[in-house]
Amino acid sequence: MALPKSVKIVEVGPRDGLQNEKQTIATATKIQLINQLSEAGLSYIEAGSFVNPKWVPQMADSAEVFGGATRKVGVTYAALTPNLQGFERALAAHVDEVAIFAAASEAFSQKNINCSIAESLTRFTALMDAAQRHNIPVRGYISCVVGCPYSGAVEPETVAQIARDLLAMGCYEISLGDTIGIGTAGQVKRLIEFLMQDIPVEKLAVHMHDTYGQALANIYAALECGVSVVDSSVAGLGGCPYAAGASGNVATEDVIYLLNGLGIDHGVDLEKLIAAGNSICEYLGKTNGSKVAQAITRKYQA
Repeated sequence: MALPKSVKIVEVGPRDGLQNEKQTIATATKIQLINQLSEAGLSYIEAGSFVNPKWVPQMADSAEVFGGATRKVGVTYAALTPNLQGFERALAAHVDEVAIFAAASEAFSQKNINCSIAESLTRFTALMDAAQRHNIPVRGYISCVVGCPYSGAVEPETVAQIARDLLAMGCYEISLGDTIGIGTAGQVKRLIEFLMQDIPVEKLAVHMHDTYGQALANIYAALECGVSVVDSSVAGLGGCPYAAGASGNVATEDVIYLLNGLGIDHGVDLEKLIAAGNSICEYLGKTNGSKVAQAITRKYQA
């Protein structure tokens, strides 16, 4: 299959990238990051999550973040919502979309959200009903689509069944997450080709972590299959707190550089994106995790 002519980037940095930071991040700083990302041309920003603050204290101010961000026309401001209570809080904050999540591993589901896969899907029924009543689109995440840190390899049929269930519930798109970053291009291609037997490729996205340095190769394999939606995090921020050794999301800057090289449209200004990444990393006191950002920043400093 030919490569897609354009790709939509789902920027998860403000949520997935920041949620596990130990230091308290000022609400104003989160808002500034979101505004910088929209100014850089990103059209979909996962700006926060409405989970129990006891479990994810960093996201406790998500309502204030949504209220303070400068909403640009044409930009989707989305939030992660694990249940109906979270959805109702997101609705009050005037989110554009919400996302729900399930795991392709029973062990991971138990460790992450303390219930089975089937139970996790049942919990979403009330949320999906409410979302449909309020015309709020819902995106579905599936984690551990290639492997689980607790139980090892994951079968494509397991992923396919969960994807079918989420689509049947009303999700418009399924994001396939290599949560611990162990996948290879061959595995990703086989998985997507398996899913495409009865799921349109237009309903699939990829969310790749870079633990083994394979994220860009895996994204390229997905692009070759016709996938045209890629999740990524500015400066490579984030990771999975329940997956030992997970080094975090693929950096949005690196994905943009890949797409530039392939001649694929994406609408993002790489220089503005790098500036946003450098700014939040300076605030956090950490090195920008994007190889592209590091290289271009060094070039300008030389």
